[in-house]
Amino acid sequence: MSLEKYNKKRDFSKTAEPKAGKPKAEGKLLFVIQKHDASRLHYDFRLEMDGVLKSWAVPKGPSTDPENKRLAMMVEDHPFDYKNFEGIIPKGEYGGGTVIVWDEGTYEPLEKIKGKKAQEKHLLAQLKAGSLKIVLHGQKLKGEYALVKTQGMGENSWLMIKHRDDYASTTDIIKKDKSVLSKKSIEQMEKSSDKVWRNGHEEKLKKPAKAKAKVADEEVAANFTGNGDSESITSERLTPDVKTLLKRGKKSKIPIGMKPMLATLVDEPFDNPEWIYEVKWDGYRALGFSLKNGDVQLLSRNNKQFNEKFYPIFELMQSWKMDIAVDGEILVINDKGVSNFGHLQNWRSEADGELVYYVFDLIWYQGKDLTGLPLSDRQAILAEVLPQEDDRIRLSKVFKTKGTDFFQAATKMGLEGIIAKKADGQYLKNNRSSEWLKIKVHLRQEVVIAGFTKNEGTSKQFSSLLLGVYENGHLKYVGKVGTGFNDKDQKEMMAQFEPLVTGKTPFSEEPDVNKASRFRPNPPKAKATWLKPELVCEVAFAEITSDGVFRHPSFRGMRIDKKAKEVVRESAVETKAIMEMELPDDTETKPVQKDQHASAIRPPQSTGRKTLLNPKDETQVRKLNGHELKFTHLSKLYWPEDKVSKRDMFNYYYQVADYILPYLKDRPMSLNRFPGGIHGKSFYQKDVKGKAPDWTNTFPYTTSEGEHKEYLLGNDSAALLWMASLGCIEMNPWFSRSKSPDHPDYCVIDLDPDKNTFDEVIRVAQMVKEVCDQIEVPCYVKTSGSTGIHIYIPLAAKYTYDQSQMFAKIIVSLVHQQVPEFTSMERMIANRKGKMYLDFLQNRPGATIAGPYSLRPKPGATVSMPLDWEEVKPGMTMKDFTIFNALDRLKETGDLFKGILGNGIDLAKAINKAKEVFG
Repeated sequence: MSLEKYNKKRDFSKTAEPKAGKPKAEGKLLFVIQKHDASRLHYDFRLEMDGVLKSWAVPKGPSTDPENKRLAMMVEDHPFDYKNFEGIIPKGEYGGGTVIVWDEGTYEPLEKIKGKKAQEKHLLAQLKAGSLKIVLHGQKLKGEYALVKTQGMGENSWLMIKHRDDYASTTDIIKKDKSVLSKKSIEQMEKSSDKVWRNGHEEKLKKPAKAKAKVADEEVAANFTGNGDSESITSERLTPDVKTLLKRGKKSKIPIGMKPMLATLVDEPFDNPEWIYEVKWDGYRALGFSLKNGDVQLLSRNNKQFNEKFYPIFELMQSWKMDIAVDGEILVINDKGVSNFGHLQNWRSEADGELVYYVFDLIWYQGKDLTGLPLSDRQAILAEVLPQEDDRIRLSKVFKTKGTDFFQAATKMGLEGIIAKKADGQYLKNNRSSEWLKIKVHLRQEVVIAGFTKNEGTSKQFSSLLLGVYENGHLKYVGKVGTGFNDKDQKEMMAQFEPLVTGKTPFSEEPDVNKASRFRPNPPKAKATWLKPELVCEVAFAEITSDGVFRHPSFRGMRIDKKAKEVVRESAVETKAIMEMELPDDTETKPVQKDQHASAIRPPQSTGRKTLLNPKDETQVRKLNGHELKFTHLSKLYWPEDKVSKRDMFNYYYQVADYILPYLKDRPMSLNRFPGGIHGKSFYQKDVKGKAPDWTNTFPYTTSEGEHKEYLLGNDSAALLWMASLGCIEMNPWFSRSKSPDHPDYCVIDLDPDKNTFDEVIRVAQMVKEVCDQIEVPCYVKTSGSTGIHIYIPLAAKYTYDQSQMFAKIIVSLVHQQVPEFTSMERMIANRKGKMYLDFLQNRPGATIAGPYSLRPKPGATVSMPLDWEEVKPGMTMKDFTIFNALDRLKETGDLFKGILGNGIDLAKAINKAKEVFG
């Protein structure tokens, strides 16, 4: 490809360059930096000069000294011109390896020289002299650099030095290891690329099918008799009539938010022809939800997102483009096909091991709930419809055999255990069942980490973990574990422990951490540090002593998928009892009482619109409505108790934009800014004159004091996100629009409690609704997101603020007459005497309250949520509606508030009706 063609193909005007004074790429000099994994990892730095790309190889990458100032380089004469190539280079061709475009952009001489030819001539002269000074306008590298030829570092050796003396970065730029084109790392490119460079040009690569690693459910058959005989086991897969089976399913929406069916622990294996068997995997239980539009969720058993943590599985599911919900287990397997929980816990990327998602059940498919079908039918459909082109997602094999033989084979292979399932059993969501049984080879248990000890004189971070399980709501001590973790594990765990340190023991009875025993008559002097009981780990142990303590426990790993309150002592049920009678579902553990508002703590889901910001980079630039916005300090917690960050706030407003913007559009905004989060100092900013970006729309307004101001108009998603970037947690629009500033679109009644209960607020809201119903006036209700309730009546900008306020006063007066004992119409707080304020005075020019779907700067990350009047009843709480469940709710309900922007009431008719009804 010629430079001219390359220049046309790559539009460098789209690179993230500073706006002021930066020329477009056309007619400019280009540079490309390629990350090249050949015999050693290095970076090829290519500058266009004299019609070709000159190349320097950077052996260690752009971060080779403590201050990140210098790049060690060697000049290389590359006849090979693969400047826009990403993919595989075979051995023997230019060193071989895998290549990505790590950075690209334009550059120019540091000196001001007009004309491309003159610039090249000047740069070539500098190159010959051994010192080249340039300005880079790349996506990663920006600023002034000097290429300096060195002595004593080998022939043709150079340094690339940041030119400004005052430059010292604290960021290791080499960690930005992904391509600026494909967004893939070297490792991802190596696995997924279908391009190869041969004989000086790019070709399509036909990669050989990757051989599957040996896996336990295939290898286990050879171990039944100990002599390699595999005839005693079968894996039955009959081709089903999928359409016929699906007709038996029930129509339903995709069940995101459900919890999986759990198995009951039993004490020994058994033989029964009505049961089938599977390997018990040593990993994280994971539910996968996929829609045709590519919307995918990969969730733990407690609805924690695995999307980012196990990104290869998540990205693979995004390619499915099908409506399906499956149940399975994520694990890391070794070359013998055995899963290792410790490896899974420490998994960060493909370099840490082969990540596999074993799918063993089908919950929902093509709009049909299949949980009522027999297991054998669900598995038959699953075998037909599950995409299996990539072996990172695999169908878990089902064996119809003798359970005792299967258990013996699992024991011989060193597996965790086996699972027995009733072949005709149904899938019971959110429950534990006796139709799924687990038989463990080794004793293992999840436990709560309630503290740690440190022995006198030790140099380790800690000596042992103090463990507990819940019994009847109380945390009971079950021993301490001091083996199974290395120095690196301890360091990482201490980082998790530090924010949880407390001065009080979380156990119902404080254990003696220095208790002597016949095995250890002189224990080391240990000091206990207590932790809030929030972290869960898993341990293996030999047995349980008579006083309930684990003997010889060994740490196996942290459990991010389990809640501490759910950790109870596992007690195996006699298998014989299961076979003889139907077992209650709560045999192994008492089911956790379902929180009536459990949906309020689920991770936020998509409304169909993707999130705006990725979960990693602290600073990100995004283009909205054609305008670039910069988002910074994205991990800063704005709601620290709820672990909700600035990033979460931005993503929420981006996803909810279609719902909230109708209530902001063309309305002057009062900016209530919380730059430090909900517990920091806040202030109002109404005037944005000279402060808002040029592209925003503003409304000039003169105050009663004669001041000329400009209010921001919330006209589009760019304006919405710009307000959020200022720390505007809540959105406060005027009741009227800029086109009719003196005529509100609605009348608002604000129920503001003082010492009242929320149930009393609900009671008053119902009374307002009754008054409106009697005078035949429609009204719409929403939570304030703080302590009260807002009720809106549509006016369609037909009346003045004074008329609106007068009408609101009529309604609240009628309500106050009924419950004067706990309501008040007094404006002065002192005069209310702790009663609920029936606020009608909000109906005035310039007054604002939090708009529909606005977040609130309150603990719980609550949302001012429109409601159906049937929901307004005792028992409802403000924290039922939060950032965590608002988007899911909108998918179910749609916009319940849109009526306030519709046809307004006939005010005269309403007042006459009130006189008629109430006298």
